[in-house]
Amino acid sequence: MHLPSGSGRGRAAIIAALLALGLAGCGGGGTPDPAPPASSAATPAGPDARTQFAGLAASALDRRYAALYTFTGDDGVPRNVVAKVATDGSWRVDIANGALGGTADVSIVHNMNGVYQCSVSMTGAPINAGCVHVAAKGEKVPRRYDPQVQRLFRQWLTVFTDRDSALSVAAVKPLDGAQGGACYSVDSTSASLDAPVDIGVYCYAGDGLLTAARVGFGTLKLVKQVGAPATVEFPGPEVGGEPMTMSGSAGGSDPSAGPSAAG
Repeated sequence: MHLPSGSGRGRAAIIAALLALGLAGCGGGGTPDPAPPASSAATPAGPDARTQFAGLAASALDRRYAALYTFTGDDGVPRNVVAKVATDGSWRVDIANGALGGTADVSIVHNMNGVYQCSVSMTGAPINAGCVHVAAKGEKVPRRYDPQVQRLFRQWLTVFTDRDSALSVAAVKPLDGAQGGACYSVDSTSASLDAPVDIGVYCYAGDGLLTAARVGFGTLKLVKQVGAPATVEFPGPEVGGEPMTMSGSAGGSDPSAGPSAAG
């Protein structure tokens, strides 16, 4: 389904991603909204931090935007990520070099019909674009096909807003390079081996825009954000067959791979 794309690095790749994915002219005249100044003081865990964090997560649930981020995973190589949350509630996250062992660009799209994994060109190489349905609405994307990065934008917000969720929250110093807002360390208090969220540090502007995150699989940082589209579009037609895997091999079933990210 997908011809692997090139590497695409540096500032030129960021600008190319903005232009190719329509961010440069997407609402707001391409001018990012200002982020509030960051606080340098750390605060101990407690009800106040939990309440503040839940409030920001509630704002994030209502936030509609399109934004460019950089994401650095375990390999230490920055990748471009474009996240769009449309006014109709659909959303899409494009991850450069996020599939097939870091050789192919991938997109996760969520709409009223569920979750799709799509091939997308962010790094300039020609591809055969297509989208494969990978999960019904509310269900989980199989781990084998899950790039994980999309979780940071929508999946955990309902958990963050639930005051009864098994979480420990503490305000912490801003992550290096975070564009304003407040940062919180989030950990699980559950005895289960599976944490209810991706534990780590999450940073939000006062209006609910995610400005940075650091979790076990990498670090995300905001570069630029603009206005939201009315809806998100598939980068190609819906097709059958197997989605791209996260490893270097293409498609194919793997009975040992369990579900991971919720749709």
